[in-house]
Amino acid sequence: MTDTSPAFIPFARPDIGDDEIAAVTRALRSSWVTTGPETRAFEQEFADYLGGNLHAIAVNSATAGLHLALEAIGIQPGDEVIAPTLTFTATVEVARYLSADAKLVDVDPVTLNIDPARMEAAITPRTKAILPVHYGGLACDMDAIFAIARRHGVQVVEDAAHALPATHQGAPIGQLASAATVFSFYANKTMTTGEGGMVVTRDEQLAARMKVMRLHGISRDAFDRFTSRTPAWYYEIVAPGFKYNLTDPAAALGRVQLTRLPAFLQRRQQLAARYLAELKDLPLVLPADAPAGEVHAWHLFVLRLSDEATVTRDEVIQSLSDAGIGTSVHYVPLHRQPYWRDRYGLTPEQFPVAEAAYQRMFSIPLFTAMSDDEQGRVIAALKDAVR
Repeated sequence: MTDTSPAFIPFARPDIGDDEIAAVTRALRSSWVTTGPETRAFEQEFADYLGGNLHAIAVNSATAGLHLALEAIGIQPGDEVIAPTLTFTATVEVARYLSADAKLVDVDPVTLNIDPARMEAAITPRTKAILPVHYGGLACDMDAIFAIARRHGVQVVEDAAHALPATHQGAPIGQLASAATVFSFYANKTMTTGEGGMVVTRDEQLAARMKVMRLHGISRDAFDRFTSRTPAWYYEIVAPGFKYNLTDPAAALGRVQLTRLPAFLQRRQQLAARYLAELKDLPLVLPADAPAGEVHAWHLFVLRLSDEATVTRDEVIQSLSDAGIGTSVHYVPLHRQPYWRDRYGLTPEQFPVAEAAYQRMFSIPLFTAMSDDEQGRVIAALKDAVR
C-alpha cells in the first residue's frame, strides 16, 4: 500500500547549498583540516560583518565561547553570574565549570527576555557578571541592563546564540558595550557551521586570553607554528587551557553562510510576517516583534496559548505531529531541571512568568529552506489544532 501522507516538516532544517559544499571540499583538499587559514578568514569576515573594530575568536561551540568569556573576565570559585531561567542550560553551566554559581531570575511577560528589575534585585556582593539571553532573536533591554551593571560594578557577557543579526538602538548585537558577546552556529541557528560559535570583544586583553585558552593554554598560535618557514617548534604552556578551536572545514562552511546571511534574514522576516498576519485571530499569544527600526533575528517563532484557548499545549503539539509537523519547546525552564532545581532549591513559584509561559508555549517551524507551501501547511494545521 502506498503511503500518501504528506512529507514531514521538521522544526528546523539547515539551508546548505552547492557553494557551501564546494567550500568545504576545497578546505578538505587543502589538507588543512584543523584551525588554519579558513578559520582566520572567517574570524576577520565575521568581525567586518558586525562593523569592524572587534576581535573575533572562532570556537567549536557557543558553550565553549561562553566558558572562555567568563574565564577571561576573571570569574572565580564562589562568584555568581545572573541569567534568565528561560534559556538552555549552556548559558549557566559554564559558570559551574569555573566553580561559580548561577543565579536564575524570571523573564519579561511580553518579550520573554530577562527582566531587568528582577535581575537587579538578584545582585549580591558575590555577583560578578550578568548573562542576558536575546531570546528567540529579539534583543534584550540592553540600556537597562548596562545601567544596572554600571551601578553595581558587574560585567556583561551576552549570550547571543539566537541573535545574529539582531540590533539594539540601531547597532548590531556584538557591537554593544559588553565585555564579550557569544554567537552560536549550531545546525538550527540563523547560519550554521554544523557545530561552532564565535566570541567577539573590543578588549584586546580579553581577546588575547581567550585565544590562548582556546587551545590548551599555548603561548602562540598553532597555525603560525605549523606554517612557519623557519623552525618554530618551541611553544610554552602558560595556563591549563581547553580544546575549543574551530576546524577549517567548519569555518569554510561558515564563510559561505555569512555571505548569505542578509538573504537568510530577509526570508526569516517574510516567514515571520506571514505567521504574525495569519495567526493573529487565533487564541494565541504571538511573539513580540522588534521595536520600530530594529532588527529581530527570528531564530525562533514561539507561540503561547492564550486564556481563551480550549486545548492544552501538549494537545496542540500532538495535533501538529499527527499532521506531519515538527515542533519544539523553548525551553523547559532551568528552575525545573533537576540539577539546577536541586542545587539551588528552586521552585516554580519563584518564577511565575517563565512558569506560566512554559505551560503554554511551543515553537513552530521557521527556517529559510522552508517553502511557502510548507508554511501554509503549518498554518492550516495550527488553525485546526487550536479551534
